[in-house]
Amino acid sequence: MDVLEWLAAALGEEAVTAGVLSTDPELLEAARADKSGWAADGLPLAIVSARTVEHVQTTLRAASEFRVPVVPRGAGTGLAGGANGTDGSIVLDVSGMNRILEIDAEDQLAVVEPGVINSDLNAALEPYGLFFAPDPASRAVSTVGGNIATNAGGLLCAKYGVTREAVLGLEVVLADGRLLSTGHRTVKGVTGYDLTALFVGSEGTLGVIVGATVRLQPIPPGEPVTLGALFPDVRTAAEASARVTAARLRPAVMELLDAPALERIAAHLGRETLEEAFGASDGAAYLLVQFDGATAAADAEAAGTLIAETGGTVRVAADAAEGERLLALRRAFHPALAASGEVLIEDVAVPRSRMPEMFAAIERISTRYGIPIPTVAHAGDGNLHPNFVYTGDEVPAVVWDAANDLFRTAIELGGTLTGEHGVGVLKRRWLADEVGPDSYELQVKLKSVFDPLGILNPGKVFGGR
Repeated sequence: MDVLEWLAAALGEEAVTAGVLSTDPELLEAARADKSGWAADGLPLAIVSARTVEHVQTTLRAASEFRVPVVPRGAGTGLAGGANGTDGSIVLDVSGMNRILEIDAEDQLAVVEPGVINSDLNAALEPYGLFFAPDPASRAVSTVGGNIATNAGGLLCAKYGVTREAVLGLEVVLADGRLLSTGHRTVKGVTGYDLTALFVGSEGTLGVIVGATVRLQPIPPGEPVTLGALFPDVRTAAEASARVTAARLRPAVMELLDAPALERIAAHLGRETLEEAFGASDGAAYLLVQFDGATAAADAEAAGTLIAETGGTVRVAADAAEGERLLALRRAFHPALAASGEVLIEDVAVPRSRMPEMFAAIERISTRYGIPIPTVAHAGDGNLHPNFVYTGDEVPAVVWDAANDLFRTAIELGGTLTGEHGVGVLKRRWLADEVGPDSYELQVKLKSVFDPLGILNPGKVFGGR
């Protein structure tokens, strides 16, 4: 009996008939890729579309018995290749586990399965006056489980933090099929090692998340206030954002787009759309800032003064609807790039005070390698997304050379390889450079404690390309 026969028998005829276990070539092919532009070599052995915790446990028991690799997968919106089905693996798709099990408005928490879509959760929370703060650009299609597995970020991180700050507890199936509960429902809890935080951002290498207790936030009172400013160059815009941070103002959103980014959005939406939104056309960088809560108007006024003093031409949105239109333009950046070719979306972060230096470095690298690098930044937390557009199935060598230069520069500036996308496959060759040999060795040993057979997402995060 091979692993698929064992698995089919263990899942049961009803589950197999319902498509929980599949070897459909089209599904296997689709599972090789994500939104990163990278596809794994070969084909997965099978896909298990789990609907219950028991399906996940059974799959991992089978994998342990037959020493078969397992690749946990959600909506497939990742940007580092971490959930791509590798050759001969079982892809464990948990996107069908998509129930909101509990909303506790009194304690401001929710209990969800991993396949719940971000925007669906917030739609369910809105009547309670609450929201789930993690806000990735893919929130309309990405899953809470995927957010947790990658410690995802988004536009609201500057004020509300990354996903780790929103997770109270987890239900995780370990490599041998045991179900582990971590964390708590209380605001505080320091008993033992913080295993919850360890699993957040572990990219499916330590266990498979099958449930989460997440912290909710009250929807801020009043309307948000949004302002935008055009600048003659991106370094001045980055200096303005750094001044806003240094003034201890806390915008909910602070986004920065450079000239190549604006050019592509204009090509995608029409230049007149941008000129109407910005109120001007003579700018090489755009800074978008939004404040929420009771002090939004006063904070926006203070930020506007700082931005104008730094050289920005400031325009305040007339109302919340106009502010949302400005945010929609920012969110059009990635569709604009995708419309013109394949896109490698990179993700580095530096201390906020050093963002002007990083933008200057991106300009130098763009010139050095002769390729445009349209960049958008979550300026409120120093997280930059330099992007490379290319044609063909493979990322060109010159792009990897430029990316290597970017990564090393970010680290030299006291930054990191990834602010929110994770390591996956695409950044694993640089991991040891950032964390150092001792930390790297400890992390490898830590994985072996949770996954002694090495079946959980092998080849991801650790090891060379």
